[in-house]
Amino acid sequence: MARITKFQIDTTAKTAEPNLDEIPEVSKSQLKRDALEKKSLAAELIALGNKQFASAPLDEDLREEIRAARKISAHAARKRQLMFVAKRLRNSDTAEIEQYLEGLNTDASQLTQRHHRAENWRDVLINGGDDALAEFLRQRPDADRQALRQLIRNAKVELAAAKPPAAARSLFRMLRDLDGIATLAACP
Repeated sequence: MARITKFQIDTTAKTAEPNLDEIPEVSKSQLKRDALEKKSLAAELIALGNKQFASAPLDEDLREEIRAARKISAHAARKRQLMFVAKRLRNSDTAEIEQYLEGLNTDASQLTQRHHRAENWRDVLINGGDDALAEFLRQRPDADRQALRQLIRNAKVELAAAKPPAAARSLFRMLRDLDGIATLAACP
């Protein structure tokens, strides 16, 4: 029996060569794009309001780093901290964080749409006369007819007298609240 020394090659052991087809090749440009995405994600997290930041799905170490970045006022130091937070995000799974921020953006978008619908109806009701009011009340029979008429009348008086639009604002709030109950239809 031949004895194998440390200088001899063991030909019985099979070495598995790595399959180069299985290893995805990532370009340098793609790595840069990914790094920029994480940097913008870090900037969004740092810019969140206190209530939204408190409910964000972050691990405690990352939360502390973001708190530190929020306290820094010097531009260069804040930028360094932003890059550090982005680096931490590159090394972790951010799917849950991205989903949370997407939900916040969706909520803000829905709120904006709600405001636009109320503004459009306010303008139509003030400028459209009784036909516009009748159309609105046909679509929303739950609305307070008398309060709507009074607010529209007062808004027209304020507009004619070039006064501040207090009644128009009240009408907007009323329409926005109605839209919160059930979505307002599109304006005619």
